[in-house]
Amino acid sequence: QVTLVESGGGLVQPGGSLRLSCAASGFTFRYYTMTWHRQAPGKERELVARINRAGDSTNYVDSVKGRFTMSRDNAKNTVYLQMNTLKPEDTAVYYCNADPPWIWGKGTQVTVSS
Repeated sequence: QVTLVESGGGLVQPGGSLRLSCAASGFTFRYYTMTWHRQAPGKERELVARINRAGDSTNYVDSVKGRFTMSRDNAKNTVYLQMNTLKPEDTAVYYCNADPPWIWGKGTQVTVSS
């Protein structure tokens, strides 16, 4: 069974940091480009970050460049999203997935509020 389990979300004040994790199972993880998406209240789901199979190339939506860093550990079948200098507009449910998206997990809620 293919599963993607996100964790690490929570409530943080503007300017704070969070590190999200996504544990993958049921497929050969290292063969897949992976992504983070998010869906904010009242908005469409958007692609936030992407990382290649080897984990040595990433790209990000403009709104998070310089603040978010995506990484992966193929030995642990896990991808990460380090989020720094968080802003209220980062508030969303965050989801990991393959590229193209294959199966959606439950996501993890990130709320940035003072």
